Amino acid sequence: MYWKEKGPVNTGATIEAALERAQELGIGTLVVASNSGATAEKLFGQAKNFQIVCVTHHVGFTGPGEDEMSAEMRASLKEKGVTVHTATHLLAGVERGLRNRFQGAYPSEIVASTLRLLGQGLKVCVEISVMALDAGLISHGEEIIALGGSGRGADTSCVIVPAHSNNFFDTTVKEIICRPRQ
Repeated sequence: MYWKEKGPVNTGATIEAALERAQELGIGTLVVASNSGATAEKLFGQAKNFQIVCVTHHVGFTGPGEDEMSAEMRASLKEKGVTVHTATHLLAGVERGLRNRFQGAYPSEIVASTLRLLGQGLKVCVEISVMALDAGLISHGEEIIALGGSGRGADTSCVIVPAHSNNFFDTTVKEIICRPRQ
């Protein structure tokens, strides 16, 4: 399924497509990128019988010490049974710091740029899936559905079997459920 444009305008339809495919395949785990918690909350509203893991930007992404998700939203998601994972980004971290300081190109950023050839949302889906697996929040070797986006909201979803970061290239994107054409 392809959306005409990218961005949060597709969040509802992306959630619907992801849930439909999850039910068809019998997949019970959803990993969603959500920095403010709004997309995770929308997903929970429609996916109450699923395990949901919400992966956020790391604290400091927007500025030193800044957390994009309020304490109230974290508490609300936790109360609903949504696991919130905030950690250093798999495809950024220290290498982004090196690029910012020394203006070079580093392996993880090359991987991220390569994934972006298929869209920012697909890069996000792969990244958050591996991050959730590395944190022990999802089961190894199982298909999950990941939802990501091009900025805010969700506009991309895929069926993926993530590998741990130390075996990153064993990750398999089985299906791209939806993504923007842009």
